[in-house]
Amino acid sequence: MFIYQDFCLKPFTTFGVAVEANRYVAITSVKDLQELYAEGELSKKPVMVLGGGSNILFTQHYEGFILACQILGKEILKETEDEIIIRVGGGEHWPSFVDEMVEKGYGGIENLSLIPGKVGAAPIQNIGAYGVEVKEVFENLDAFELKTGKTRKFNKSECEFGYRSSIFKTTEKGKFFITHVTFRLSKKPKLNLSYAPLKEAFAGRSVDDIFIKEVSEAVIQIRNSKLPDPEKLKNAGSFFKNPVVSEKKVDELKYLNPDMPVYPQPGGQAKLAAGWLIEQCGWKGKRKGDAGVHEKQALVIVNYGNATGKEILALANDIQKSVQQQFGIKLEPEVNII
Repeated sequence: MFIYQDFCLKPFTTFGVAVEANRYVAITSVKDLQELYAEGELSKKPVMVLGGGSNILFTQHYEGFILACQILGKEILKETEDEIIIRVGGGEHWPSFVDEMVEKGYGGIENLSLIPGKVGAAPIQNIGAYGVEVKEVFENLDAFELKTGKTRKFNKSECEFGYRSSIFKTTEKGKFFITHVTFRLSKKPKLNLSYAPLKEAFAGRSVDDIFIKEVSEAVIQIRNSKLPDPEKLKNAGSFFKNPVVSEKKVDELKYLNPDMPVYPQPGGQAKLAAGWLIEQCGWKGKRKGDAGVHEKQALVIVNYGNATGKEILALANDIQKSVQQQFGIKLEPEVNII
């Protein structure tokens, strides 16, 4: 285990902004964390856990300690005729994990194909796509508490999952390093084709005749058609959350915008498409220097080359202001801003 000083983070975040961390270390085991804690390293400066860097925007150099999650490994804890329970290292690459499970016929996460990042970040964000959220297959997770050096297991209720949120983004933000995540996957999966793009992809076919690999492939094709590859055009995927509003607010907006897409939610609420709202404000394809809004998906802010974190954030703030002015809705960032 080697601790780097003034470490460049540009290659380790999908936004690719040129910032440095005061200190950086790759964590490959729980033992690494225990050693750092015992040596007092975790109490000297602010500490941040970095996964795949796919959901974070640095607006300045980080004057603290970056712990990069590189804990690998997969272990089947239980297997029956109907399901498997599998424990996965937090440093495993999420898209590769999904691909492997799909190939083996284990269902439940096929709609979450190609989402960038690492396994340990999945429950933090409660990642979701095309009608599925990771909480639906989540069993529990193991975490290391940075302040006390103790390990703890969190079950589903303790994680307090919400829309693109969990306890690790709210009251316990920054307090834990997620080392392993355990999932419950099905050998007899029930497909979720509720989202319009998937409905269209499988129109005219019986659900009983569709395989999870086909669903995964359709999701990948849809994502590739709408979202830029971070390897080719730096971005962090969806920059804003889709806002959830009351039925009253929907009625007000629908009166003036009859074509506005609306997705009903439990409790008399509805989810709106943030990308649609941004596009109506004229932002799609717009650019300010090297920071811009993607030409195919207005929900994605991109770095065309050398944009700074502050420039990307300034663009995001301008987008928020215009959506607030036109629709009376405040968009919340999905990306973590440092």
